Amino acid sequence: MNGPGATSSVPVVVIGPMGAGKSSVGKRVAKALGVPFTDTDRVIAREHGPIPGIFADRGEPAFRELEAQAVRDAVATGGVVAVGGGAVTHADTRQAMAGSRVVLLTVSPEAVADRIAGSDRPLLAQGGIDAWQTIMDERAATYAELAHAVFDTSRRPMSHVVDDVVAWVRGDQGTTTEGAP
Repeated sequence: MNGPGATSSVPVVVIGPMGAGKSSVGKRVAKALGVPFTDTDRVIAREHGPIPGIFADRGEPAFRELEAQAVRDAVATGGVVAVGGGAVTHADTRQAMAGSRVVLLTVSPEAVADRIAGSDRPLLAQGGIDAWQTIMDERAATYAELAHAVFDTSRRPMSHVVDDVVAWVRGDQGTTTEGAP
């Protein structure tokens, strides 16, 4: 979609399942590109309190509305935006991402198991890695539909993933997806 010569003025939105490394990779990509970085989960927590509390007190639909607004604001600011794993499930959030370059980070269940162990993520409170897999399966088609480029974080050093995303954003490579693990 955005080929060689594309500039970093178009926002880059990083999507993917819980534990894929969206915040870590997004922050490092933004630094490498010299653009702002926004983690919408952190914005929501800062403005509205801890996410598990929002889920418990107000429910997932209310959280998704807060998330959609945070994504709209972040995309308007520009730079690199990391969104929560479920952000793509809300139509308003998907609409807010329109016009952005969307990077999908993928991760295998084996690699993510250690990353999410002991997590306070509301949707994993019951079920752990099995819950993660169910959620991933439910969202996989939406992730694939939205993604302009796909990078797997399962077995590669984050620095290599960051380098690949930066190269893609700058239009330095001819391919927009990498092979599955």
